[in-house]
Amino acid sequence: MIAEELRFAVQGTIVHAPIRGALEILEDAIVGVDAAGTIAGVARHGDRGHGELAAALAAAGKLERLGAKQFLLPGLVDAHIHAPQWPQLGKALDRPLDVWLQRYTYPLEARYADPEFAARVYSSLVDTLIANGTTTALYFGTIHLEASKILADTCLRRGQRALVGKITMDHPQQCPDYYRDRSAREGIEGTRAFIEQLRGRPDNAQGLVAPVVMPRFIPSCTDALLHGLGEIAQATGAHVHTHCSEGDWEHAFVLARCGRTDTKSLAHFGLLTERAVLAHCNYIDDGDMALMHERGVGIAHCPLANLYFSNAVFPARRALDRGLAVGLGTDVSGGASPSMLHAGQMAVTASRALEDGVSARLPRESRGNPGARIDFREAFWMATAGGGLALDLKVGLFARGYGFDAMIIDAGLPDSNLILWDGLDEGDDRVQKMLYNAERRNITRVWVQGRPVKG
Repeated sequence: MIAEELRFAVQGTIVHAPIRGALEILEDAIVGVDAAGTIAGVARHGDRGHGELAAALAAAGKLERLGAKQFLLPGLVDAHIHAPQWPQLGKALDRPLDVWLQRYTYPLEARYADPEFAARVYSSLVDTLIANGTTTALYFGTIHLEASKILADTCLRRGQRALVGKITMDHPQQCPDYYRDRSAREGIEGTRAFIEQLRGRPDNAQGLVAPVVMPRFIPSCTDALLHGLGEIAQATGAHVHTHCSEGDWEHAFVLARCGRTDTKSLAHFGLLTERAVLAHCNYIDDGDMALMHERGVGIAHCPLANLYFSNAVFPARRALDRGLAVGLGTDVSGGASPSMLHAGQMAVTASRALEDGVSARLPRESRGNPGARIDFREAFWMATAGGGLALDLKVGLFARGYGFDAMIIDAGLPDSNLILWDGLDEGDDRVQKMLYNAERRNITRVWVQGRPVKG
């Protein structure tokens, strides 16, 4: 790296997970960022020219040095979140899924026909996610074209990297009459229009916000709609995002209607592309996993929402060991927290419950699934580099050519739950404590593509 060619650099303790299951903690490293907001390189302590580079950057006013208890981490990637459900966060979680959808969720989503309501909610949501260190989010929108544009506009204005979809759902027997596309053609044309408009925006030339082909899930869509969306996905190369084998009912419904699993049905409709990201996937089988791996599909693991609404735990260990690209999602508001750090905690907790079993009435040797657990290192990977891999984006790592999406976690703030003890907390222990104890207030700076969006 050459100081004159950098826009700025950050020097201090750098933490990331370039390999699943292993953290890399670089003390006194320098991450250089170029004029496009891309990482130009990482200079490690002890590298030739490290000291000279730091001095030149400091003299030019381009260097930010971290404090002793400050850490530079990659920005967090939320691979599945329902933007319109933000106002009901933490509400109705004691209700069954069908009641939650029909009485609370669909009536709320229908309100986004009002652009002013949409603008107010989406501004609050994006601001909150950025404050929590979420630099990339894959958003479910609503069926409304204008509201979906407002969501994309909000992300662009605030500088958050995002993938945004206008939901399509047209099945008259599965969708409420007041909230659905009136026909397959309407859903298809609306999707095509949204993709063209978002890609054609002059203020989105870098593609910071990308459009997504987004059937809600197979039960809510007719075959005609699904085939049409598959054709759009194939023709445009846009991302595809939908729910897949989330719960018993959905999984069984698709088997009965289509004669094959969700995964194989999506392939049949042309929607299982290399840019597809499937949410939940709790009930997928070995054949589904093999097909996903073959197609390069990403998975959005939503551990908190799964425990509430799916009555199942996603087999994260099995999926990771098979080489699948797995990220994490908050699934707001099926998940009751907007924090990706909390999603990481829950991923570890859910895997431990799956491995150990939870019913004391069963003998220990028969109540669990041996070898199912993941640890905090893998959870951190899924929340950063794994999420980038699942979404087919060069984010989540401090590596040359990746977007500088990053956050500073400050473990030296007073009145915080995150406390690092000198002489006691070293190496990976510090990262585990960040995952479990860092709060919104500990995230003091956030960048997306080199642009400061917090602090």
